[in-house]
Amino acid sequence: MSDENQVMSTGDRLIYMANQIARNLATQPDAEAATAEHIRAFWSGDMRARLVALAADRPDALSPVAAAALRRIAG
Repeated sequence: MSDENQVMSTGDRLIYMANQIARNLATQPDAEAATAEHIRAFWSGDMRARLVALAADRPDALSPVAAAALRRIAG
């Protein structure tokens, strides 16, 4: 069974999605900015706030690009 088919908690799903967005936008000239813009545009404020809290609790859970994008959003 692949990881995508397993049941994830909401927090795990948010981290997974942020990393997936970062991976999908990795070829953009500024992947961090593109990832931040996508999350700003398509995620609710509650989702973004939850991701910020999760990143503080689990700093190694996000990819480097996703973490940098989140710093742009939170900053």
